[in-house]
This record gives sequence, structure tokens and C-alpha cells, in this order.
Amino acid sequence: MGIELHHTPVMTPEVLQALSVQPGGRYIDATLGEGGHSTSILSAADPGGQVLGLDADPEAVSVATERLVDAGETFLALNVNFRDIRATALRYEFVPVHGVLFDLGVSSLQLDREARGFSFRRADPLDMRFDFDQQLTAADIVNDYAESELADVIFHLGEDRAARRIARAIVRNRPITTSLELADLIEKVNPRRGSRIHPATRTFQAIRIAVNDELSALETALEQAVSLLGQGGRLAVISYHSLEDRIVKNFIRRQASDCVCPPGTPVCVCDHLATVKIITRRPIVPTDAEIETNSRARSAKLRVAERI
Repeated sequence: MGIELHHTPVMTPEVLQALSVQPGGRYIDATLGEGGHSTSILSAADPGGQVLGLDADPEAVSVATERLVDAGETFLALNVNFRDIRATALRYEFVPVHGVLFDLGVSSLQLDREARGFSFRRADPLDMRFDFDQQLTAADIVNDYAESELADVIFHLGEDRAARRIARAIVRNRPITTSLELADLIEKVNPRRGSRIHPATRTFQAIRIAVNDELSALETALEQAVSLLGQGGRLAVISYHSLEDRIVKNFIRRQASDCVCPPGTPVCVCDHLATVKIITRRPIVPTDAEIETNSRARSAKLRVAERI
């Protein structure tokens, strides 16, 4: 019997339109998850469409592979971090492509089913690694970082104004071994005050980003993804917090410009040429109806660019 699947991918109709999915098209799902978006892309690209799915989480690859077992040779799932998207596509001769999708959210698989500390609703070990082969874990950051270093992580990667207060409480209560223990501690020193969002959300986000070096990987992957697109190919990126969205927005703007010299430079010396045109001047956001049925979509922003 297969593993039960319950993750609802965000903005699927908008993603298909953003990628301009066509029959026979070749697409890369750089954040495969449980394969929800890949399933829809393959359906829209039938007949003859192909999807290469990548994910740093081996459990996600296993679940997606089982889900799409009937897709045969039209679908290939690989346990690869998207920072290696170009080398992987070249290795499997999956170039050029009609579209590349990044959905940067943490999946239901990680939040609801995997005991790796992504969720603050269970007493799971503090791990938060997407890739088991890497050394750094959430427990290392929580229990070993100096207070000032921990505060910087929470402030800069979680954008939490209570970062110093949270870091101080963490250091005073070490060792902390589970995600629930960490979340309860944060809630004590930084209570909700009427907010619907759990006060540990930003700290968990910050630690997860730091563990997986997500922002650096994203910048690297975006550059590589554009190089894989054929003319008219689409890049679509769904982000869920301002740090990611800022990186995506600034990347697309830079790639859409014929000059990236600093403001005030009298004569262009960068020799930069635009590689894309901007499709979404403002990000696409989920409908109210989708947010009502899928609360994890509430902060999603979709930006799209097209290779020229």
C-alpha cells in the first residue's frame, strides 16, 4: 500500500499559466516535494511532456516517485539540492527546458509527518536538515551558538524583533532537545498578544534557513535555472517570506536589465545584457478561496520571468 498523500500544492492553476505549460514541453520542478505540482505539469504537458523533479529531501523523492510511478519515462525524480540544478540537467541531457519552477515552502511532508523538528507542534528532535548527509543541525545552532550569533540568526533570517530576548532565553535554558520544548520556551518570553501566528514561527524559519543555507542556495540556483531555459522559456518562483521574495525580485530585475552598473556611473562598464523579461511586475498571490482552504498559501508570492 502506498504512502498517503495529503499535501496541497499552492496556486496550481497560476503555476501552469505562469510556466505556459504546453504539450510536449520539458520542465524542471526544482522543489519536488510530494510531486503535486509535477503531477499537474505532466497532465497539462500531455502528450509528450517531461518533468525532471529535484529535492534535497530523500523522503520527498521517495514519496513523489511512488505517486508518479505510472508516469514512466516522462518523469524522473532525483535526490539533488537545487543549487546543483544546472549540472544535474546537463548530466541527464535535460536541456534546454520550457520552464523551471521553484516552490520555496516547507511541505506538509516535512511539517506534518517527518520527525525532524520542522514543526513546533510536536516533540521532535531538533534536526531541520533537508539533506541527511550535511553535518549542521538545528540542535547545533540552538545549543552551541554564542548568544550574539544566535540572536543575529533569528533577527536577520527570521526578521524577529524579539531576537535578542529569544536568544537570551535559549542560552539560559540549554540544552534544548526537542522542537516543542523550543517552541514553548519562545512562547513564554514572546507571547502571542492576539496574533494568529505562533511566536516561534520566525525563529523556526531562521534556524531552518541557517541549517540548510537556503538563501545562498537560492541565489545560485536562480542563476543556473535561467541558463537552462530555451528562448521563451519561463522561470516561476513561489516564495513565502520577504527574504526569499526580495532575492527573487532583485534577481529578475537584474537579469531583465541591460546595465547593472551602480547608480550614478556615467558610462556603462558592466557589459551586462538582459537575459529575461519580467512577466509579473507585481507578484501573483493566492485567491481568498484558496487561502480559506489551504492556510499555508496565505503568504505565497509568485514571480515570473521569460527567457529572451
